[in-house]
Formats: sequence, structure tokens, C-alpha cells
Amino acid sequence: MSKPKIAKVVLAYSGGLDTSVIVPWLKENYKCEVICFCADIGQGEELTGLNEKALNSGASKCIVKDLRAEFANDYLFPMMQSGATYEKKYLMGTSIARPLIAKWQVIIAEEEKADAVSHGATGKGNDQVRFELTYKALNPNLHVIAPWREWHIKSREDALEYAAKHNIQVEATKKSIYSRDRNLWHISHEGGPLEDPSHEAEEDMFIWTNSPIEAPNEPETVKIEFQSGTPIAINDIKLSGEKLIETLNAIGAKHGIGRVDMVENRLVGMKSRGVYETPGGTILYSAHRELESLCLDRETAHFKEQVAIKYAELVYFGQWNHTLRESIQQFISTTQVPVSGWTKLRLYKGTVTPLGRASDNSLYREDFATFGQEDVYDQQDALGFINLFGLPMKVKAMIDKNKTIPKNLKSPDYTKFKRD
Repeated sequence: MSKPKIAKVVLAYSGGLDTSVIVPWLKENYKCEVICFCADIGQGEELTGLNEKALNSGASKCIVKDLRAEFANDYLFPMMQSGATYEKKYLMGTSIARPLIAKWQVIIAEEEKADAVSHGATGKGNDQVRFELTYKALNPNLHVIAPWREWHIKSREDALEYAAKHNIQVEATKKSIYSRDRNLWHISHEGGPLEDPSHEAEEDMFIWTNSPIEAPNEPETVKIEFQSGTPIAINDIKLSGEKLIETLNAIGAKHGIGRVDMVENRLVGMKSRGVYETPGGTILYSAHRELESLCLDRETAHFKEQVAIKYAELVYFGQWNHTLRESIQQFISTTQVPVSGWTKLRLYKGTVTPLGRASDNSLYREDFATFGQEDVYDQQDALGFINLFGLPMKVKAMIDKNKTIPKNLKSPDYTKFKRD
């Protein structure tokens, strides 16, 4: 299959092993100008020297955008409000970041009059889908170049050799060969020794959270305030979205909060093992869930739990821009209107324990729930409710016990009924 003629391509660039070798590879194989784009979504020190590294790799320019506020307010908080976790564990730090990166990659491509975009996702993973579905949703006319689906490089060892031949400096080594992704929400670890699911994750692999065993012996209490489902303050100090998450990350990491080790089902059909560190997100999910327990009625809360499963799949599968995800988000936004108040949590050696929650919109009423005399709830009403609610079970038990309809229960003669 012949390659399309590409004049200029915008590469989603992290400065890591894969994207570092992609720059010279694109120039060699497509004879095109390469513009590197990096979204600052909280990688921290990983951004140091990124511009110089990109130019040394052969890029014509490197564009870095600070997207931390947008990431927190328009992506992380809406996802957190949904309560979505993929396969009951993963808080989707990588999944939720890709549509934001790809969105701005398309914007940069249009501004720079590029005719193609490129990414460093492998042909076996989920990220290729997340990037490319966003490209399709926002600008389907852009060519997409996915080097991992084209080149001869088949492993990270091959990539390291390619980098060495082209004098490209990368941090990954054969001794420490984990594939990592870091942002404001989490750090993920894959590959290397983790490819054996029976192999325990080594402590020196973790680069953010303390070991729960080595965490402080004294617990810490944290109070988080919400306004219509959005966290706005920690311990009565108001913070911007990104600062609030950064603060909770520091507190949670100190206490060993948010470590997850799981074997997950990738969208492409295979299983993979990932280890994640999500300290601030874990705290936020717990705090938000506790406040919702006060403010949402039973039917809404239970239905929202069902919706969260689908929402998680949509995010994990790269369908952030899908009409269904956007429609579900409208429902979630409506449910969040009364979710205002605060939650107190105790953090201790990897655990998050709720201590209390309060809201002016609380549906909990002590005078309704107690066993004393009430004006709103008459306990005698419960008898009729139980009889009707349990009628199907009663009928089944009577039939099972007698094997047939009891003789004293005569079937009606339908021939005697007249139609209206």
C-alpha cells in the first residue's frame, strides 16, 4: 500500500521513547515536516527540556499548551461526577486524557495548516482508538499516521536500538523498561516485569505514592467541599480545579492512597496488566460518593450506578465525543444540581474512611428514620406495602408447596366475563 504524500504532520509528543524515535522516522519515511505538540496536563518535570529534545530529534518546532485547568474542569470532574470506573477498579487516567490531547492536536494541525496527525500508540493497545476516534469526530479530513502499525520496530528494545543509532537521548533503559503515562490524575505502569501477571509489582517501580506499609503511622483528616458536584475547597480553603487535584495528590500519595493492580480487558480484545497510582482521584471519588448518598433519591442513585458502567466503557473505548456519552453527561449534570456540601475522610495507610458528610440539600431526615412517633410515616402502612410488594413471592411459594393451585383457590370462569 503506497503512502500518502504528506507535507506537514503534527505529532502528539511526550518526549518518551516512542515519540522520540517517531520524529526521525516520520522524516525518513514521509519526507515531511514534523511539528511536535505536547499537552501539559500535569506531567510535571517530564516537560523539562522538551522543546530542546524535540528539536534535537528533528522536529521543526515544539508547541506546548498548558491544559491543566481544562483537563480538570471539563474532563476529570465530569467523569468523577459520573462515578465511572472501568471494570470496578480503573479510574481511567490515561483514557480520559487522550481525547483532550487529540482535540488540541487537531486544533494545532488546523492552525499550522498541516495535512496529517500522528501518535505513538501501539497497534495492540487502546490509545490508538482513543486518538483516532477523536480525530474522526473533529476533523475526518486529516491523514492519520500510526508508526507502530507500519514500521519494523516490534518492541521497546527495538525502539531503544533505533534511538541509539540516531543519537536520540531517552530515559527508558533495558533495565528499567516500564511503559509509563503520567498526568494530573494518575501514573500508569505497564510492560517489563508486569507482563507476568503472577509477578508482584516491585516497590521501586512506584514513583508517586508511598507504600501503605511505610506511610505515616498517624492518620490525617481531610474535608472536601462540593458545589453542584464540583469540588471547590479542601479543609475550607478554596482552590482551582487543577490545584485542588494537585493538593489531594500530595496528601493521598503521602498516605499510600490510590494504588491499583489489575488485569483488564482491552478494547482490541486482549488482556493486559496495569498498575496505577491515582491518589487524589481515589479521594475525590470517595468524597463525592458519600455526598451523593445524602442528596440523591434511591431511584436516581441506583440508575446512575447502572449508567456509570456504560459511561466507563465509552471513556475507556475512546468514545468521549460520542453522542451517547454527551447525552449521558447531560443526565449526570442534572443529578449533580443538589450535590452541594462537604465530606470528611480519614486517610491512613492506603485506606480512605468516611467520617461524616453534610448538605443543605440532604434527603436524610432523622425524624423520618427514627423508630419514634412520626407524622410523615405511619408504621401501620408498612403491612399493606409488604403484602403487595411480596405478592409474587407468596404466589410462587404457594404453588411450589402444593405443586398445583390449591383446591380452595378456584380459577375464575372466564366465559362469564363480558367485554366492555
